[in-house]
Amino acid sequence: MRRAFRVLFSFLLVLTSLGVFISNKVMFLKRKDDEEIFNRETKAGHLVPDEYDSLPKTEVAIPSSFGYSLKAVLVEPHHTNRYIIIAHGVTQSKTNSVKYMNLFLNRGFNAVIYDHRRHGESGGKTTSYGYYEKFDLKSVVDWLREEKGSDLLLGIHGESMGAATVLLYAGMLEDGADFYVADCPFSDFSEQLAYRIKEEVKFLPPKLLLPVASMFVRIRDKYSLSQVSPIAVIENIKNPILFVHSRKDDFILPSMTEALFEQKQGPKKLFMAENGLHAQSYSENRDQYEKVLDEFLEQYVFADQETSDAD
Repeated sequence: MRRAFRVLFSFLLVLTSLGVFISNKVMFLKRKDDEEIFNRETKAGHLVPDEYDSLPKTEVAIPSSFGYSLKAVLVEPHHTNRYIIIAHGVTQSKTNSVKYMNLFLNRGFNAVIYDHRRHGESGGKTTSYGYYEKFDLKSVVDWLREEKGSDLLLGIHGESMGAATVLLYAGMLEDGADFYVADCPFSDFSEQLAYRIKEEVKFLPPKLLLPVASMFVRIRDKYSLSQVSPIAVIENIKNPILFVHSRKDDFILPSMTEALFEQKQGPKKLFMAENGLHAQSYSENRDQYEKVLDEFLEQYVFADQETSDAD
């Protein structure tokens, strides 16, 4: 009996240790320092400090429904009702969003860039890969509409976790933008986590670790990994989506975006970039990225707006 008890106790101890370890990795993934992001983006030519500093902008703190503030920058060089919201990826900050912001500023949009919970200057204690972040995105959308009026031509661009957040927001809460750009999203977080476990934890099978991770995340952060699944809700999104992914991405596999594209009903476009790894589709394919974006906007956004204006 004592031996059986010791074996059971040892098993539970190992299980608990694994659960705490993996859920820590999920909830508290190390973030990049904003100075590091700034230097990287400046070196790549994505952010020109003097140009950014000269833009008419306002720093704001948007209340999250979870009690913390989301630090954002409202950039308004144009007199227009066209606005884009940019959602960055995990470990990044709103500084990483400047390159995408510039794409849309050059196309006559104003912009909002913001820090996700537990990133940059925003509050929040954990990262949830879109589960809580989708509600924060809704808070940003609601704030913008309250400030600028409901008659906006609104787009939302997301990269990586930000792209998954955009799809979860539009598929689960409200299809609240006129168009979306989903750049290298995962289609299902459980599948993505299983893939990363397989790649990074060679000695233990994902089939063993994933249920443990899910259980401990549910206990500690009050949500289930199964609730972070863009592909489960993509059919609810009626407005146009531009899907983007690099073919050589080995962090989030491009097949995830291809599956999302196939599942999406209605207006959509797919750009599979030839160059670059994860979240490098724009950096390594700038001309093609801009060309595809222009085609998407002309076909699904501006044409619809002109039709509405004519009516």
